[in-house]
Amino acid sequence: MNDIPRHVAIIMDGNGRWAKGKGLPRAAGHKAGVETVRETVKAAIETGVQVLTLYAFSQENWKRPKEEISILMSLLDFFLKQEVESLHREGVRLRILGRVEALPANVVTQLRDAERRTADNTRLTLNLALNYGSRQEILDAVARILSDSRENPSLLNGGLTEEAFSRYLYTSGQPDPDLLVRTSGEMRLSNFLLWQLSYAEIYITEKFWPDFRREDFVEAVREYGKRERRFGAVRA
Repeated sequence: MNDIPRHVAIIMDGNGRWAKGKGLPRAAGHKAGVETVRETVKAAIETGVQVLTLYAFSQENWKRPKEEISILMSLLDFFLKQEVESLHREGVRLRILGRVEALPANVVTQLRDAERRTADNTRLTLNLALNYGSRQEILDAVARILSDSRENPSLLNGGLTEEAFSRYLYTSGQPDPDLLVRTSGEMRLSNFLLWQLSYAEIYITEKFWPDFRREDFVEAVREYGKRERRFGAVRA
């Protein structure tokens, strides 16, 4: 593979349907999905991807049954306790995207501790989008810009470029995703990285997230390498 995407974003979809197809409770699908996260992080490191963003919990997910939300939070708590040390050893930097303070207090504490502990790692940046919504991200960016413009009026007087706006997003300092992967065959962006995905290549697989393996990640990266990215221009 000669053309490796710097940034891969993944909408991890299909845990519930995977479980239903096997006659299992939805919780079983979410638990199986955690193992896929481990394998995908390793695959990203092996292939040389610089940034991996996983859509873990959207703002819309609060509409799910309370029992399922409780299970998801427990799994997140378990993942952080079990995996942060391993991620740190592998040189992975963990960053959180979203309005995190709405999550349970114990989870927020672990997330912030994990971010601090891994802040100097450079092998891979792993973004977890938690309580995330892209429209909300853009609104948060606008609010910060308006606040900063009080001391820097030029920001709103010709100084607000696309590059400047990007610095106010949760992904500030990172390259935009080159490749978006969505599992389970769905054809929606689901309020995920709407600004950042403007020119991303999209790869859809019918596999449910718990069935997504290392070779599937590699195949998505390989397919990306076959695409011709013109960014609105034409080849000479």
